Amino acid sequence: MREEATLYDEVGGMPFFERLIALFYEGVANDPVLRPLYPEDLEPSTRHLTLFLAQYWGGPTIYDTERGHPRLRMRHAPFAVGPSERDRWLFHMRAAVDEMAPEEPVRRALLEYFEMAAEAMRNRD
Repeated sequence: MREEATLYDEVGGMPFFERLIALFYEGVANDPVLRPLYPEDLEPSTRHLTLFLAQYWGGPTIYDTERGHPRLRMRHAPFAVGPSERDRWLFHMRAAVDEMAPEEPVRRALLEYFEMAAEAMRNRD
């Protein structure tokens, strides 16, 4: 019996997520709305998001091992995330996905997840 391939496997594993999140943070680094929400050094945030997404999509559980349960809303609660922050986050994530140009079923799955997650992190009106 063959195990069903995960999205992580379909995109080629960790290198896909490393590149996707590097592209995302290139946008964040110069975004006047989002940049103030992040620490000066973006490397830890880059690593955390890469590992979280890789794990979420079926990759290794390094994120859980290093950081425990994601508790995404709790971890983002200290940051004012309103509609403009959500929209800018989605803008950069969509641009990163577009640049990676995954096959359509993968693209659709990623974008649907990112839209749901971005709205779920919103904690201001």
